Amino acid sequence: MKKITALLLAAVLLCAVLLTGCGSSKTLTLNVYNWGEYISDGSEDSFDTIREFEKWYEETYGEKIHVNYDTYASNEDMYNKLSTGAVSYDVIIPSDYMIARMAAEDMLVPLNFDNIPNYQYIDESFRGLYYDPDNLYSVPYTYGVVGVIYNAKVVDEADAGDWDLLWNSKYAGNILQFNNSRDAFATAQYKLGLDVNSTDAANWDAALAELKTQAPLVKSYVMDEIYNMMESGEAAVGAYYAGDYFTMLDNQSDSVDLQFYYPERTNYFVDAMCIPKACQNQKLAEIFINYMLSEEPAIANAEYIYYASPNTLVYESEEYAEDLGEETMEILYPEMEDFSALYNEYAYRNLDQATLDYLNQLWEELKIS
Repeated sequence: MKKITALLLAAVLLCAVLLTGCGSSKTLTLNVYNWGEYISDGSEDSFDTIREFEKWYEETYGEKIHVNYDTYASNEDMYNKLSTGAVSYDVIIPSDYMIARMAAEDMLVPLNFDNIPNYQYIDESFRGLYYDPDNLYSVPYTYGVVGVIYNAKVVDEADAGDWDLLWNSKYAGNILQFNNSRDAFATAQYKLGLDVNSTDAANWDAALAELKTQAPLVKSYVMDEIYNMMESGEAAVGAYYAGDYFTMLDNQSDSVDLQFYYPERTNYFVDAMCIPKACQNQKLAEIFINYMLSEEPAIANAEYIYYASPNTLVYESEEYAEDLGEETMEILYPEMEDFSALYNEYAYRNLDQATLDYLNQLWEELKIS
């Protein structure tokens, strides 16, 4: 009996040691899915957001955590993977129209803002927007506006200022156009004063006609190719987001002088942090979102990716403004009487399937004409 009792006691003690060891080495996992090049990642001595969060979490909660950080190239890629159940993530950062779609399809969970107290720093202008009118599913991360980029060593200053520059025959063979139907048609619709979310076929027909008049002037239909072509001087005119303009500016050759402006009517977007239904740990995801809104990571991310931030801790920071400089601040944060009004008027919405099908048909007609 004593032998059995002794063996049993030893076994119990061994189990206790093993369990204690397991408990002390347990590591939580958080799965984050974001756009590529869309967070300060420690490169070039920048703030390493993911590693700093892991350190902060362990210091704050006494538990180790590992963040699996993956990237996607488009909203559609992210949506397709999540909708098929092929992947499981805790935090995602889609664009506005995709948030509206995923919420409508019950793919997102309502947030518990008790775990996101830093939401107080999100400017009121970025709340209650069409994609999340009741502020249930999302926390804004960045926003941006499409503008026109041009090489001042080629383009006359008098010709800059609106969408007409992309149709100016003086720069034939030097003009770039978006290589996707939604953005390309929008440039024509904004130019003509048309609704970019219309379901009226006549609206899209008019935009097609405008794009056909532009086609002989276009050097190339591009997406990411715009960077090298504008930086090197291979092209002189193109439209893209303000944040990406600064990337081009940093890399332009000595023979190029890139400048930027916003047409009066243009596209506005918001990307926001959300939690998908497949999330494995909602509270942990909300803690991560809250951390992203805190001052140091929020400023670091905004500086690294060059997109405007809806976070007051960022754009009211004197240090941030000094680091970016006056000209950059003026472009990233243009004076707008009411961002929400401009956004609600000009931002893309989800088009119904019939309109999408018609748009794709017109796009094919343009590309083969």
